[in-house]
Amino acid sequence: MGYWELEEGKQCVAKTWITTKMGTALGLVGSAYNIVLYQPATTLEAFQRATSGTVTMASLGAIFGMATCLSAQMRDAPDDPLNYFIGGCSSGVFLGARTHSATTGVTACIGLGTLAMFTKIGKTEGWKLSGPPKL
Repeated sequence: MGYWELEEGKQCVAKTWITTKMGTALGLVGSAYNIVLYQPATTLEAFQRATSGTVTMASLGAIFGMATCLSAQMRDAPDDPLNYFIGGCSSGVFLGARTHSATTGVTACIGLGTLAMFTKIGKTEGWKLSGPPKL
């Protein structure tokens, strides 16, 4: 079962597991590109870079999934796009803490929160990013 098939505000562990797996996969791909583009001096350095990037992205996914689901439960508004903004913003704050930068945290909070909110709105309203036009 996919992320969008699960009911909003329910099955938080399953939704968090899916977003964590997606974050892990993106982290592995990003780390692989980073290692290829910026050759590390040692194998240990390559392993450290790969681990750091992958764990960071997996954490972002887990924080997003759990914050989105818990905010839907606490606010008693499961289909509200604000839940997705809260989840994206929570992930952005973590990114700021990870980089030790308040500016990065605030920017990532606004950026990821807005992206997640518009993704939910688009999914709800049936927006299409590609494909044949509707006539």
